[in-house]
Amino acid sequence: MGPQAAHQGTASQDADQSERVHKLTSQMTLSERADALEEHMMHELDKIITKSVFSNLTDGVVGMEGGAVLQAKNPGKYFNMGPDPRLPPMPEKPTLMDYFKNRLASTNHLLQSAALARKAGHSEKVVMACLLHDIAVVGFIRCDHGYWGAQMIAPYVDEEVSEAIRMHQALRFFPDESYGYGYPDLYKKYFGDDYQPEPYIVEEYKRARDSKYYGTSRLVCVNDVYAFDPNAKVELDQFEDIIGRNFKQPKEGLGWDDSPSAHMWRTIMWPTRFL
Repeated sequence: MGPQAAHQGTASQDADQSERVHKLTSQMTLSERADALEEHMMHELDKIITKSVFSNLTDGVVGMEGGAVLQAKNPGKYFNMGPDPRLPPMPEKPTLMDYFKNRLASTNHLLQSAALARKAGHSEKVVMACLLHDIAVVGFIRCDHGYWGAQMIAPYVDEEVSEAIRMHQALRFFPDESYGYGYPDLYKKYFGDDYQPEPYIVEEYKRARDSKYYGTSRLVCVNDVYAFDPNAKVELDQFEDIIGRNFKQPKEGLGWDDSPSAHMWRTIMWPTRFL
């Protein structure tokens, strides 16, 4: 078979494969089509890419496929035990700024919040807390994001910063006019007029009122609610000096150190590692 014939054969196979994918998905719902396309794309990778149980839970599915089943679907392939080839590569020794650039889904709100705090003349700790207050939302998870975010950064920042982020989880639901903070209209739009915070949030609010970092956390809330301007443009580089002075970058790279939260950063870096 000559090169041209071989090329035609490959093109024909590709066309057949595309037709099979089309037939496979044409009678499916939009969600089913997305799942089928994702699985099709995964089959084209050199390694088997898996979803965690938690990822399935967010799709409303309680379950997971075992290793034997997945290898049967992908004969001759091994499981991914490193970086996901579909994601932007991370440097050998990643920094916080590398995560901002390559793993956080959206950073404009965080940057706006930090810019507002700096413009108002607040301390670098307040600015840093504003810069990182929703890092869990844009990098990991929405639910209880204040707690997750505080745990992620606690080994690397001053206690005032991590505690302010943890407490803003509760404080944002309770107004404090002495700081110029009212209950956000956006929350009424999102959750309805009748929404009441869960009891654990109420108890956390009571504890936060007595914290020496209450003021810092309240300022995070103030600079949170006004930081949603879709036309505002703030660059991460504007905060490089503040990050350098207020974030303890591990020499091994963020995620490769032995801190209590290093595994969280590794998970964000390598989210589809099999084990």
